[in-house]
Amino acid sequence: MNNNEKTILSARGIGKTVKSGSNDLVILREIDLSVTAGDAVAVVGASGSGKSTLLAILAGLDTPTAGTVEVDGADLFALDEDARAELRGRLVGFVFQSFQLLPSLSALENVMLPLELAGRADAETVSSEILSRVGLGERLSHYPKHLSGGEQQRVALARAFSVRPKLLFADEPTGSLDAEAGKSVIDLVFELNRSFGTTLVMVTHDEHLAQRCRRIVRLVAGRIAAE
Repeated sequence: MNNNEKTILSARGIGKTVKSGSNDLVILREIDLSVTAGDAVAVVGASGSGKSTLLAILAGLDTPTAGTVEVDGADLFALDEDARAELRGRLVGFVFQSFQLLPSLSALENVMLPLELAGRADAETVSSEILSRVGLGERLSHYPKHLSGGEQQRVALARAFSVRPKLLFADEPTGSLDAEAGKSVIDLVFELNRSFGTTLVMVTHDEHLAQRCRRIVRLVAGRIAAE
C-alpha cells in the first residue's frame, strides 16, 4: 500500500466462538484483515468456513468474541448499537442473496427508504436516477412480487448505492439468480464500484466471480489460509 492509499476497513485478532450444546464451537480464529479504499475484495471458502460470519462482524451486524474492527477510522465495537447503526447508515451499503426488499413498497420506494431515513429532500430524484442507471427506469412503480429475481437484485443494488456508501458488503449477491441474471448483476456491481469509488467486500462461493476482484481472501476452518 502506498502513502496515498487509505485503509477504510481494518480487522485485528477477530475471533468468534458460540455455544453448541455444552461445547464451544469456534467459527473464526485470529483474523487480521485490512482493506484499502476503493479496493474490491472477495472472501471465499467452503461452506462453514466462516465467510458470512466474518462479513457480518466487519459490518457491525454481529459482535466478535475477540478482536477489533475499524471502519473509516471508527472503532465499531467501542460504539453502542445506535451509534453503529448511524455509522452504517452513513458509510455502508449491503447487498444480500435474499434481496431483502420490503414487499409493501415499490421499487422506487425501496430505494428511497435509506435516503428518507437520512433526511434527504432529494430522495425521489436520486432514487429515480439510480434505478434508471441499473436499467429499471420503466419499473419504478412495480412491487417486488412483480419483478424477476434479477430485477429485484438490481433494486437492492440501487438501494445500496443510493447513499453513495464508502463501503459495500455483498453476501452471495448472485446466489439466488440464474447464470444470465447473475452476470448482469455482477457487471453492475463492478461498474458502480468503479464509478462511485466504493470499496467492495464480497462473500462468494463462485471462484470465477472472485477472480474479478483485485484481491481474494480465502478462509479455511475459520482462518485466513492464503491471499
